[in-house]
Amino acid sequence: MAEKQQTEPSDKQPGELTDSAPVLPRTYGTLLGPSTAPKMEWPELVGLTPKEAERKIKKDMPRVQIQVVQANCFVTMDFNHGRVRLYLDPSGKVERPPRIG
Repeated sequence: MAEKQQTEPSDKQPGELTDSAPVLPRTYGTLLGPSTAPKMEWPELVGLTPKEAERKIKKDMPRVQIQVVQANCFVTMDFNHGRVRLYLDPSGKVERPPRIG
């Protein structure tokens, strides 16, 4: 009962996809767009004034709430995804990298 398989000449090149294989988009396995993850920290803002830092953060995340924390002030320890705190040094410049929370 051994039947011979007939091979038909094909126009397809070796390694070319057949009709049975799924066709994936060219972006399969790569990140879409310039950045898919939202920015969580802004280390480049250390040393800027609070107004400059706020403008740059709002450019990246327009809906976030900015809280300016003066030097030696207490803050709550809760985590808030919609908040960025700007910790200032005694001269009024951003002391630590601002981050979400």
